[in-house]
Amino acid sequence: MSEQAPRSLPAWTGNLLLSATTFCIFVAGWEAAVWAFGIPKIVLPPPSAIAVAFWQSLADGELGWHLSVTLYEILVGFVVGSAGGLVLGFIIALSPLMERIFYPYVVAFQTVPKVAIAPIIVIWFGYGAASKVVITATIAFFPLLANTIMGLRATPQDQVDMMVSYTASRWQVFRMVRLMQALPYIFVGLDVAIVLSVIGAIVGEFVGAKAGLGYLILQKNFNFDMAGTFAILIILSLIGVGLHVVISMAQRRIVFWMDMSGEHVTGA
Repeated sequence: MSEQAPRSLPAWTGNLLLSATTFCIFVAGWEAAVWAFGIPKIVLPPPSAIAVAFWQSLADGELGWHLSVTLYEILVGFVVGSAGGLVLGFIIALSPLMERIFYPYVVAFQTVPKVAIAPIIVIWFGYGAASKVVITATIAFFPLLANTIMGLRATPQDQVDMMVSYTASRWQVFRMVRLMQALPYIFVGLDVAIVLSVIGAIVGEFVGAKAGLGYLILQKNFNFDMAGTFAILIILSLIGVGLHVVISMAQRRIVFWMDMSGEHVTGA
């Protein structure tokens, strides 16, 4: 009986092992460098001190509440901003008149730094979650708007003409041709918007908040708890990576006829 060749590991398993190995080497090098060069913990805490600070925050119960507040602000702001950008993008892309009316004002608003208007939004909407949701929504809005417009305008005209020749209605042309062409662009906008939403929520909490991870960072900085600050920063990074993975998984399921580079899948 001939021996069967061993099955190769899936590509994602190899990538996961590579990422885990790289992470372990990086953490070990960081720990060794801090102790070897005698770097004070207030300047750069070692990973072991960060892990202890994370566990203490988790045991005290403060981390769970602040994390839930920030996640709420991120997700609600992302949904509101993305929905607004998606709807206005449809309107502007499909109506030249609406483009002439709205688009110059949208671009002008986008050029205003959100950090500059964040205090104004906090004054208008208060120190609660509402102001953070508004700030997050304003940051998540433009990536969806720009990518939706670009995607709808990328539709080949010959496909539209073919649908019209078969007496398709405007809704059928939009749903079967324009929207399908725009979906990859829309998901790129969603991917950018979800990451920027994390930044938006933290910016809002820095300006004025009663709870949230940004509020917790300010407290720990005031107490010179650098290990605790780094622990929260790592949590924020993990939130961003996790939300990016969720959007990527949704893209693979919904835009199943295209690969990640945006080219049509040829099939096996």
